[in-house]
Amino acid sequence: MTGPDAVTATPAVGGPEPVEPTPHGLGASLAPADALAKAEGTFPYAADLWAEGLLWAAIHRSPHPHARIVSIDTSAALDMPGVRAVVTHADVPGDACHGRRVADRPVFAKDLVRHHGEPVAAVAADHPDTARLAAAAITVEYEVLEPVTDPEKAFSAEPLHPDGNLIRHIPLRYGDPEATGEVIVEGLYRIGRQDPAPIGAEAGLAVPRPDGGVEIYTASTDPHADRDLAAACFALEPERVKVVVTGVPGATGDREDPGMQLPLGLLALKTGCPVKLVATREESFLGHAHRHPTLLRYRHHATAEGRLVKVEAQILMDAGAYADSSGEALAAAVAFACGPYVVPHAFVEGWAVRTNNPPSGHVRGEGAMQVCAAYEGQMDKLAAKLGLDPAELRLRNAMATGDLLPTGQTMTCPAPVAELLRAVRDAPLPALPKDTPGEDWLLPGGPHGAGEPSAVRRGVGYALGMVHMLGAEGADEVSTATVRVNGGVATVICAAVETGQGFTTLARQIVQDTLGIDEVHVAPVDTDQPPAGPACHGRHTWVSGGAVERAAKMVRTQLLQPLAAKFGMSTELLTIADGKITSYDGVLSTTVAETLDGKELWATAQCRPHPTEPLDETGQGDAFVGVAFAAVRAVVDVDIELGSVRVVEMAIAQDVGRVLNPRQLAARIEAGVTQGVGAALTENLRTARGVVRHPDLTGYALPTALDAPDIRIVKLVEERDVVAPFGAKAASAVPVVTSPAAVAGAVRAATGRPVNRLPIRPQSAVAAPPQIPGQR
Repeated sequence: MTGPDAVTATPAVGGPEPVEPTPHGLGASLAPADALAKAEGTFPYAADLWAEGLLWAAIHRSPHPHARIVSIDTSAALDMPGVRAVVTHADVPGDACHGRRVADRPVFAKDLVRHHGEPVAAVAADHPDTARLAAAAITVEYEVLEPVTDPEKAFSAEPLHPDGNLIRHIPLRYGDPEATGEVIVEGLYRIGRQDPAPIGAEAGLAVPRPDGGVEIYTASTDPHADRDLAAACFALEPERVKVVVTGVPGATGDREDPGMQLPLGLLALKTGCPVKLVATREESFLGHAHRHPTLLRYRHHATAEGRLVKVEAQILMDAGAYADSSGEALAAAVAFACGPYVVPHAFVEGWAVRTNNPPSGHVRGEGAMQVCAAYEGQMDKLAAKLGLDPAELRLRNAMATGDLLPTGQTMTCPAPVAELLRAVRDAPLPALPKDTPGEDWLLPGGPHGAGEPSAVRRGVGYALGMVHMLGAEGADEVSTATVRVNGGVATVICAAVETGQGFTTLARQIVQDTLGIDEVHVAPVDTDQPPAGPACHGRHTWVSGGAVERAAKMVRTQLLQPLAAKFGMSTELLTIADGKITSYDGVLSTTVAETLDGKELWATAQCRPHPTEPLDETGQGDAFVGVAFAAVRAVVDVDIELGSVRVVEMAIAQDVGRVLNPRQLAARIEAGVTQGVGAALTENLRTARGVVRHPDLTGYALPTALDAPDIRIVKLVEERDVVAPFGAKAASAVPVVTSPAAVAGAVRAATGRPVNRLPIRPQSAVAAPPQIPGQR
């Protein structure tokens, strides 16, 4: 028994200390099963794998963001000792292009390269150094073309792709276009290119099969989609391609790069040998997708009392060279362009365009994060113009359950926006730093910086954010799971990939709760299992967790039916708790282990949430299954002379539906807030005319432990979403979405500057000079 009524034996004097009950089931802080192996460094990742006869791969990438390929000469590479194969576009037997949503990205560039780092050829050799040298020896003659790097110029530029430069346009129309407010504020906002920057760079191993197929071992977050892409590329039936998921060393969505996996498989098929590739950090930056850089223009109308009347916005997203998930990101940006506020009239134009910049794609909170920074900047401007407290202005306009999004969709899920904001507003503020030499580490810039305590100003900023859960616009969100019980041990078989979101721990807790079995294992994931879909938008907690719950309940019925029949009652009158089965009247009391008595039970179930629909030609439609909300209060110290910023504290209140694992939930929220602080202050993959500058962790500044602020979770609102399994909501994306806007608001409060760009540059954090009387 656990909880407040748990009973522990009192030991005799000198006897052993009482043993605390092991936490289990939903609501407990159950530790991840792989935590010890990861802490000890024995957990196997793709970079650790080995196979007999192993070859090593390297990829030749374009040094230009835009160029015509005149010729490719691989002879020097093939003549090098130890080189076993070189593959180019001519060696792709199947589909030459791939893409999760739009198949517009070539496996290898053929006639044109469209972004810096695009794969042109790949090499397999008997040593990794040989492979890299051979890749460098490939001679490609380019006719360098003028790159299109400004998304605003993409509309009038020559087409960069046969599909054109415009990927998607969404014109949202809601309410009266003639409506106007007594007070109007405008703003122009720019959001930079944040990289997922996973802890471990991409790696993979491809092994040829006796049937002429191939097995790919990689950190995939959507193995069935990767299998189908690979099978189409290799011109093989899907059953002859198997993707085996290895450990995922950090993920914020779809982290894997198909541009690495597909060349690996081609080399394995051509050589008949296992082939391995471990990307360098530079290759990782050049290969995978990044957050969409976005340009946003806003105009807010409000009454003199601070009630929003109308929001007008233009949103331009830079997709880079290929479409990827840009259409999906744009839909989220347009739908959430007004934020979690009641807006009677909204008119939003959204575009996603191709450029010769690095590719953009799925990164946690895509679309929603960019618009949050903009609409919250507008709310700060509006509060200043009206002379209102920023939190009070937000409270006057906060959305609630039953209100409408500008897409016309009713918020049927819990929307405790005002409650969240009040929680962070009313939380005690952190103490002010003392102006003493012994505490100069509290200064922005650290203990050896040039800052002076007298130049430090403190600012407080607020932000409200929202994200959608699961896929959107008609995506078929289905997952399948099997629960098998044998010998008193339960096994869960589900192709939901554990990316750090805690699904494997949740699956164990669900089975423990439902069947009363403590020992639960989750099987490794591969494509021999039924599909479960991608690991993003919190969907595995909902869809895959729901499938596990349904399968476990079916096994529970199998377990209880013989007992119920024996005592002439229904299974609903029997309960399982703490490994015991009891009837409602106490007549029956036995253990799960005795009832199993060597039986093998199993069941397979699916979970599919209610359907959604695409946004129509005016941006209207019920596009989302559910929405999660958060409020963040940021407290910053700014050196107004140097423009350096120190985030002192981030206080967050979040709408979580139900807490399934308290420790795991706190870790997800804290990680999300830290990622948001990085987006606010340091993280920006810089380019010069389309060429990535400093693609390494020196040039790309991730927040370290010294940069991470105190993070205080002041409230978790547990108002269960009745259509979600367990009532829980996605937890990790909404802190990422909301935190950058709160930091920007705090810097505005400290400096008086508009702060309309993320990440915040030092010149944006220098205090505005005082206005000299009579000066214009």
